[in-house]
Order: sequence, then structure tokens, then C-alpha cells
Amino acid sequence: MKKTIATCHCEPRFAGRGNLLFRSIMRLLTCTALNAVRCKCRHPFRAPRNDTWKIAFILKTFLFLSACTAFGGDPTPVVAVNNGQQVQVQSEATSTPPPLRFDLPTPGAEPVSGWRPPLYPVPWAVSPYDHFYFARPISADNVNWPLAQYRYGGIFFDKVVHTGVDIPDDSGTPILAAGPGTVVWAGWGLFTEAPLNEDDPYGKSVAIRHDFGYRGQRLYTVYAHMDAVNATLGQWVDTGEVIGYVGRTGQTTGPHLHFEVRLGDNSFHNTYNPELWMSPPQGWGVLVGRITDEKGKVLRWYNVEVRPEPEGKPTRTVRTYGGGATNPDPYYNENMALSDLPAGIYKVSLEYEGDPYRTWVEIFPGQISYITFRGEDGFAIEPIPTPRLKFIPATPTIPATPEIPPPIQ
Repeated sequence: MKKTIATCHCEPRFAGRGNLLFRSIMRLLTCTALNAVRCKCRHPFRAPRNDTWKIAFILKTFLFLSACTAFGGDPTPVVAVNNGQQVQVQSEATSTPPPLRFDLPTPGAEPVSGWRPPLYPVPWAVSPYDHFYFARPISADNVNWPLAQYRYGGIFFDKVVHTGVDIPDDSGTPILAAGPGTVVWAGWGLFTEAPLNEDDPYGKSVAIRHDFGYRGQRLYTVYAHMDAVNATLGQWVDTGEVIGYVGRTGQTTGPHLHFEVRLGDNSFHNTYNPELWMSPPQGWGVLVGRITDEKGKVLRWYNVEVRPEPEGKPTRTVRTYGGGATNPDPYYNENMALSDLPAGIYKVSLEYEGDPYRTWVEIFPGQISYITFRGEDGFAIEPIPTPRLKFIPATPTIPATPEIPPPIQ
């Protein structure tokens, strides 16, 4: 019995339908179903009768691909209606999977940086009455600013008034001379003025009498609580020279440098606020104030808050002087000072007799800004008072030139 040879017309039938893979599969299926020996396809195909597993594989592949579009699109569902007709329904696009997500911790508040700009060169004085004469006694690669809780005029150790500023640093940190001068004390006993007194509250200390003064008076600086002294009595030292190392000798709660400025006499009772004498960081300034009641009586140990605008952070709290051995500046007559403030606008506030008071002040680079508070009268931003002469010198009178008579002819 002769085989039936079927002439296949799959080439024109499937031309233009789908991609090359689709056309190839359709030609293959058609030729296989007809058991063709010859075919008008571009690539003749003979299907052996015993290769049924190959045909099954091809049919499964066709069924799998028929579930999708030729280009991998979404299937178009078909639904039946009452009249028996089938209607194609356009399905919604399959939503793409969400992108890969990482669960990260919520960032906290931005830390307050301890970085500060370099200092103004010394001596630095914008006005004739400024006296930023001293460099910082600790180098810039360490903490070299006053500890907020231990400023000048604070009250500690059974109502003892603090006559300097404390700069916290690790034991062994080098201490530098704040200005040129002669060492007039080196070792134990500075506070009690008793050499070799190891019970002295200042511990191991150095005092320098500087080569310059202020208003005709001598200037001294004191460096206390040293771990070791690196200077000798009578030695001349220059600015920045290492004179000792931070420690905790004497009456302390931890390693730090106690720094004082003394004017006129090298005495505990002749100290002035070092924040008005140490050079500020470049671009930063100092706030100085006089806080009194309505009658002009100074308010001691009063909290004053200083906040930068508009952020409001960080908040700085400074207290007015506690009295005792503290002394106001001869010119500013202040009882409050806060140094190392970046230039800008600040909100200053305090509470007086249960009522809040506030004002705004601008801090200028390398300068002192001055405020006053007078009880119920509140704050006032005033120009720094101009000193006046205690007497007005008399204007010399120039005698009239006597009239010269004409010569006698």
C-alpha cells in the first residue's frame, strides 16, 4: 500500500503570524500530523513513526506557549455569554512586583559637633576696650573651651566661688602658656601661698607674669591641677610653650585644667573672667550682660538661656556670677559672659519673679555683644557704654593781643 503524500501549505498559511519560533512549531506540527514525507516547507521534515515521545514533547511545548502571547504578553481571557458566543475580555495589566526594599533604622538627632574654627590671632581687639590678649592654654586638637558647668563665678565646694574656667581634657594633655612672660610660681601651694603644701586646693600649678599689662596694671595667668609641671621658677616662656600636663591634683572631681586671669596682683581676689581675655574662634563672638533688678542690684546665680535662631538648638545655659571673689570687667561691668558663640541671631530668655522675659541679640564675628536686664523693665540691647572722663578740663583762655600804638612820627 502506498503512502499518502500530503502536500503541505503551511508556509503561506502561517506566514506573518508571530515570530520565527511560532512559525517553526506550526510547520512542525502540521507536517507531523500528516506524516508527510515531502513538504513544500522551506525546511522539509520527516517524522519517524516511532518517535512519539518527540511529538509529545513538541505538543506540550506548543500548549505551553499557546497560553501566552507570542511576545510574552498577558493572556487574553475568554468568557461565555448567554447566546453561546465567546467574548474576549481585556485583562488588567499584571502589577509589577515592588522594588527591593531595605529596612534601615530611623536616624537620630544630629550630634552637636565639637569642631571649632581656628582662633583669631592674639592680641585681638576690635574695639579699644576689648582685650582678647591670650591664646588658649590647650591646643586646638583637644577640647580647649570652658566646661559649661564650671564657668567663672560658679558656686561649688561648700559655696566657694569659682574664680576661673575649667577646660576638661585627658590626663597628660600638654598645657601651653597663653602668652609670653616669666614663671612666678611652679609647684604646690599656689592657692595658700605655701610652697610644698600638697593639700593645696590648686594642686600642682604654674603662674605666669606676662610681659604686657592692661591699663597700666600687670597681667597674670594661672594653670592649676597639673599632673606634672614642666616649668621652673624664674623661667621665661613664650606663647604656646608646654609648661605642664593636665591632671587631677588638688581639689578636683576629674582631670581638667583650671585657668585664671588675674589683673593687678597675683591674688585669688584679683581674678577676672577668662572668657573675656581668651581669643575667640574665627567667625564667633561673645555675649556679655549685666543682669539686675529694677533698682540696679545685681542678680546672683540666675539662669539665662541662649538659643540660636531659627533652629533653637543647641540651647546654652549660663548663670550670672555668684558674688564672692568674682570681679566685673573694668569696662563692661558685667555679671554674665558666654563665649564661643557662632555669629548669628540668638534668643535670650530668663524668668524673673515668675514671669518670663526674652529678647533677641546679634552676635558678631570676633566681637562682644552687650545686653542689660533691669527686673520688670526687662531686657535692653544697648551699645557698650562709652567711658567718660571724671572731670572736664578747663579750656585754656588765650589772652587778647594788646593793641600796639602807632609809632610816633
